Amino acid sequence: MDMLIDGKLIEKRETIEIKNPANNEIIDTVPQGNREDVKNAINAANKAAKIVKDIPSRVISENLYQIYEELSKNADDFAKLISLDCGKPIKDSMGEVERSKQTILLAAEEAKRIYGETIPMDACSGGENVIGYTTKVPLGVIGAITPFNYPLNLVIHKVAPAIAAKNTVVLKPSIKAPLVALKLAEIMNAYLESGTINVVPGFGSEVGDEIVKSDFVNKVSFTGSIKTGLNISKNAGMKKLTLELGGNDPLIVLDDADIEKAVEAALIGSYLNAGQVCIGVKRIILDKRIADEFTDKFVRATKKLKVGDPLDFKTDIGPLIDENAAIMVEKIVDKTLNEGAELLCGGKRNGSFYTPTVIDNVNSKMEMVQEETFGPIAPLIHVNGFEEAIEVANDTKYGLQASIFTNNINNALKAAKEIDAGGVVINKQSTYRTDNMPFGGCKMSGMGKEGIKYAVEDMTKTKLVVINQPGKNS
Repeated sequence: MDMLIDGKLIEKRETIEIKNPANNEIIDTVPQGNREDVKNAINAANKAAKIVKDIPSRVISENLYQIYEELSKNADDFAKLISLDCGKPIKDSMGEVERSKQTILLAAEEAKRIYGETIPMDACSGGENVIGYTTKVPLGVIGAITPFNYPLNLVIHKVAPAIAAKNTVVLKPSIKAPLVALKLAEIMNAYLESGTINVVPGFGSEVGDEIVKSDFVNKVSFTGSIKTGLNISKNAGMKKLTLELGGNDPLIVLDDADIEKAVEAALIGSYLNAGQVCIGVKRIILDKRIADEFTDKFVRATKKLKVGDPLDFKTDIGPLIDENAAIMVEKIVDKTLNEGAELLCGGKRNGSFYTPTVIDNVNSKMEMVQEETFGPIAPLIHVNGFEEAIEVANDTKYGLQASIFTNNINNALKAAKEIDAGGVVINKQSTYRTDNMPFGGCKMSGMGKEGIKYAVEDMTKTKLVVINQPGKNS
């Protein structure tokens, strides 16, 4: 596939091989972008921004509806490409496409709901006979840098609200899974002003760095690691930033919980996309009074999951994004076991595949639960009651999303108040996300919110207009 700059598909001599994580076969190549390519893309985006800002909101909305229709027509092709690109099981890839369609529809709707407000100027002295109101105007150029694990939906979460707010975009997709973003951009380009959407695949040290440092980019929206996020914050200057830097999300199960539902939620939350989800369940915190019952049911359910070909509809767990990622999971599991934890099931690697794994007797000081382990791993931590569960849940530098299972409304509300995270989910797993909700964390999990309405707000700036009424005293 080719990169897209100023409405034109561009080939390059320098290419990057894109491999299927399931079998390591080359499925395509993409151009290896460089700083000059990014500068060209930014120039095109700035040129287009001068035109796009004056397009009626109705037209912007209609364009997004047309993109929705095209994505719907190509839904099966996109789902298959997601599975080939990042190894996601096909049934989950189909779910990602459906969510992505909804996300574009939300953006099409929000494009017509960007409101300012009137200001009661006479509430202050000197404001008599003066009219004041605000308008929302586009920022200009949005730099979007996206990860591999949701190569369609997370691209749309950055690109669609940017377009809805009449901005233009320079996108750097993950070099580990760029094909979906390039295919989407081709579709979008057909319905947008040339230069509105530009995609430059390449390495972060060059392509991403140029986007972040450019004086002609007005906002950077990034999803990825803490290390890269910190680097962006140091180099972005006066740009607006949205940084989603991952999580170490707890699932608490109290002694009054519905155990069957908690097990089902833990299964989804721990193993979705082979555990490569920022809001995946990374720690299962169990009240000791129900720990044995939960563990027995959870291990039996885990053992039933099928690991295999992502294109097989019976597959529950596909590969990690590459073999190096699986090796990293293998090493952290081995280290945790050497520190005294107990392997209850799984713990085996085959190339880029890693079996779903349950580890008991984990404590909150172990690296596995202090850092974000991106793999199908379910560490179990035992606690004595509610207060200790909250203390353990907060014992992390992350704060993205958390979940708790309890039938006690007082404990539920107290957890919602005391857990230090961007979102607290009660009686569902932390992976729960609708595409209209405000999504984003605190602490080292980042800053800013995604979710179409909230992203649109952050991709505009507020302009004040003051009118002194004619014939009145100033």
